[in-house]
Amino acid sequence: MFSKILIANRGEIAVRIAKTARALGYETVAIFSDADRGSAHVEVADEAVHIGPSPAAQSYLDAQRILAAARQTGADAIHPGYGFPSENAEFAAACVAASLTFIGPTADAIAAMGDKAEAKRRMDRAGVPTVPGYLGDDQSDERLRAEAERVGFPVLVKANSGGGGRGMRLVRSASELDEAIAGARREAKSAFGDDSLMLERFVEGGRHVEVEIFADTLGNVVHLGERDCTSQRRRQKIIEESPSPIIDAEQRRRMGQDAVLAAREIGYVGAGTVEMIVDQGNEHYFLEMNTRLQVEHPVTELVTGLDLVEWQLRVAQGEALPLAQDDVQLRGHAVEARLYAEDPYAGFAPQTGRIRYFRPERLVAGAGLRVDSGVRQGDDVSPYYDPMIAKVMAYGSSRADALRRLRRALRELPLIGVTTNRQFLIDLLGTPTLVDATITTSTIDEWLAQVQDDSVSPGQASEADLLRRSAPTQRDWAVACAGLARAERRGVRTSSPAELQLDVECGGERRRASVVSSPDGRLVVNAGESTAFDRFEVADDACVYECDGVRSRRFMLRDADRLWLETSRGTFEFAEPSAYPSAQREADPRLIVSPVAGTLVRLEVAVGDVVEPGQTVAFVEAMKMETRLEAGAAGTVCELHAETGAQVAAGAPVVELTLETSDG
Repeated sequence: MFSKILIANRGEIAVRIAKTARALGYETVAIFSDADRGSAHVEVADEAVHIGPSPAAQSYLDAQRILAAARQTGADAIHPGYGFPSENAEFAAACVAASLTFIGPTADAIAAMGDKAEAKRRMDRAGVPTVPGYLGDDQSDERLRAEAERVGFPVLVKANSGGGGRGMRLVRSASELDEAIAGARREAKSAFGDDSLMLERFVEGGRHVEVEIFADTLGNVVHLGERDCTSQRRRQKIIEESPSPIIDAEQRRRMGQDAVLAAREIGYVGAGTVEMIVDQGNEHYFLEMNTRLQVEHPVTELVTGLDLVEWQLRVAQGEALPLAQDDVQLRGHAVEARLYAEDPYAGFAPQTGRIRYFRPERLVAGAGLRVDSGVRQGDDVSPYYDPMIAKVMAYGSSRADALRRLRRALRELPLIGVTTNRQFLIDLLGTPTLVDATITTSTIDEWLAQVQDDSVSPGQASEADLLRRSAPTQRDWAVACAGLARAERRGVRTSSPAELQLDVECGGERRRASVVSSPDGRLVVNAGESTAFDRFEVADDACVYECDGVRSRRFMLRDADRLWLETSRGTFEFAEPSAYPSAQREADPRLIVSPVAGTLVRLEVAVGDVVEPGQTVAFVEAMKMETRLEAGAAGTVCELHAETGAQVAAGAPVVELTLETSDG
């Protein structure tokens, strides 16, 4: 029996666990790193313990620090959440050895599924269908090349340990294989401390469907239906929903039976997810088992009406599962979108910064909506952890209802200060490919490749155009200029018509605008074209205007000489440039800089090496994604500004060149 739970995690999952634990009468303890002082998960817990510096390896992944925090606070149970130590068999065993209840499966069960190759072998023996591939111990490049040819391209190179898309590469031809093997090994070693790999035939046109299972210590095992997680980019989930729009009742029964069989095969206890790939013939195959609660578990909660964290706590106390299989009912449909600090229009590059505006509490809670978040207005998004800001979920009696509600919720959830994928999510949820459930696990990556292909012009790529950065319309410019002119500091309102001239910039475009104000509140804005507003009023975070007989309300936030305006194409930032701008340096071709803040995980060059334009010189990892740094000019490496393993800031130089000179 336990009464005080230490939550060995951070962010939204730590907040979510703490809320259920407190509702059931448990005391809670949070842990935090330097970067997370004052974070939401710290404030919702009864106690909190500082466990080290910002890098996860020195804090959230340090088992001894976590166990010491439990001893210090008198916690008698540990909930690992997901990520970090949640699927670490050694950590689970260490908790038990320290007389702490580990709220999760046994160390043996975690180990059994932690090695993806061994897990597939066990599933084969148990009769659970698996995708053909290579699971051997021979990890030489030569053997992997030979096995890839045998399995056939396209093939997935996957890390034997871990999950979440880390250490995974899709290889479509033999020419891509060596680089994929090297990259997967490097990423797997960094993330899991194990660089062993497996190969798996890539199922073209496949859908990623996973089954939630639960088991207690009394031998009862049930499944709670499936979730469809097919909407992915680079093997990272974006949209999840339950139930799957392609699975009928009979296939749900068969997939559920196989998932329960997988759990029984390893003597599983607690919450787990059996991930499967469904091919174009609707045949399903085991991929892996995640021995923890999944990020997307709330959509299962919405369609079952259950609290899965509550089930975890009850099972950990030795109680029987609250329901038998025949009592589990799925009602309605739920969809979840992951709101990330990333730029979809720049290859989904992770972003950092301070959140200036974010008010999820303004969404109507009773309208089938739910937001799980571990960040708040005023918090910083750092480069040390996953870039997810929030999970936004909608429930409806039908899939159409849920999709419509989710799009509306995202529109009403502006976030200022950090670039996010919000507008991309809104657009994606409206595409025929997603609405018609014809999307596959590779669709979004194919769209991204089309957009990055210089030979494909806008409009030709169709749905892929949602990955092109939009620009404000003429009406947007007019509204923004009117909003800047209405700022109190300008004193535009007078007893007679007044004209104001201003320069405004947005997205690299600069316009000279005039705003004429009348005593009756009418505004005429000329920012390339003339626009007349019969009424224009500005509140704290909105503007209301009438134009051409139509009254409109838009999100608008102002700060000094900047203004953010919500449009149907996203939120745009408008600014009045200073009359005395600072000198802007041209990009220096000698310097190869990191576009993101992160960790320099590998240098490909040394001082004295000669490089050509486009040659890879280094890799920087930030927020679970590797970014390749390439030379922009020919030259010789004259200086390395950072060592492997060092933290680098966005825009910081990594490699410096002496450029080749031309005789002509």
